[in-house]
Amino acid sequence: MTTLHSRRLALFALFALPGLAISSWVTRTPAIRDLLGATISEMGLILLGLSAGSMIGILASGPAVARWGARPVMLAGTIGVILSMPTIGVGAASSSATATIIGLFLFGLGMGGGEIAMNVEGADIEKTIGRPVLPALHGFFSLGTLVGAGAGIAFTATDVPVLWHLSAIGVVTVVVMGAAAPRIPRGTGQVLRAAELTAAAPRLPLWRDTRLLLIAALVLAMALTEGTASDWLPLVMVDGHGFDATSGSAVYTGFAASMTIGRFVGGAFVARFGRAPVLRVGVLSAVVGMALVIFVDSQVAAVAAVVLWGLGASLGFPLALSAAGEGEGDPARRVAFAATVGYVALLVGPPLIGFVGEHSSLRTALIAPLVLVAAAAFITPVVRPPEALTDRAGSPLPVRAALR
Repeated sequence: MTTLHSRRLALFALFALPGLAISSWVTRTPAIRDLLGATISEMGLILLGLSAGSMIGILASGPAVARWGARPVMLAGTIGVILSMPTIGVGAASSSATATIIGLFLFGLGMGGGEIAMNVEGADIEKTIGRPVLPALHGFFSLGTLVGAGAGIAFTATDVPVLWHLSAIGVVTVVVMGAAAPRIPRGTGQVLRAAELTAAAPRLPLWRDTRLLLIAALVLAMALTEGTASDWLPLVMVDGHGFDATSGSAVYTGFAASMTIGRFVGGAFVARFGRAPVLRVGVLSAVVGMALVIFVDSQVAAVAAVVLWGLGASLGFPLALSAAGEGEGDPARRVAFAATVGYVALLVGPPLIGFVGEHSSLRTALIAPLVLVAAAAFITPVVRPPEALTDRAGSPLPVRAALR
């Protein structure tokens, strides 16, 4: 019999796997680029495989969870991640951009669909126990990126072939999935049966929920700053700040470590000060970090900036999803809606940066996500509980008043 404790542990383990995989890919991007002989714009085109897969996975995940529940969707997504790693490795080893794109497509398909299902599962656990779970859940994703980045540095420094490295990550993922899958219950996130839906009260369309739309905008901005670092940070350090490939991967590891620390310790600050103040400080920290990376030509400043960037970005996604689950209607639908917006930004935004970077520089290309994240600081009050956004009579406050 599955206990709540074992269910949480299994979900944490499954959430770590995409982080392990994506950091394994990211830390080897300089080597993969060289093996493929690709320019920055060509790398942007290659990343479109990731974007196309993620878009399909994201758009299919919500309806799939509603029909079959979160468990089969997250496990299917994990299988996509497993298959992607050796496929990317084969593409790099054979200098085949096509095989690399196919591998990234599989990764995007698995991560884009599976993680939305995992967020729905996490939100259900959070509701059951009455305590924050999503920050720790995303903390395990960051922990996975940290472990993967550390392994990537070691493999890069010792010239381990990309194919061997990514194939080993695929094997690890198979083992963890096999241990975790039996502990995830069936049915989470499934909608009511047709007869029950007929008797149920009409549901407010999600796009008419102003608070949820603002939360989705916040998720988009914070996901973009995280995705930008995940896909481009090693190359920004190599091409923009003069680091070698191993050092560039090490800087990315610093970002992953900062994200991990922020997500695991952030819950205590949220409990003491509230979601909105903590999130606002985080957004401003990310803005300062990104600005230093872009505008200050110093390796020392770049390393310090990456820490500020990682700490600042760490809580945006999970805190916004926790807020999305509150309010009228089905929490699973609300979380899936906000998560979908976030994963679109997380996986579609970075390839666009490659196109801009080809015509200017990668550092210059980061200005667009910097502006978007800076704008997000003005809407952080929307993550306060719904009761805090109503007047004394219980009516919703106007948008301007709610954002004060």
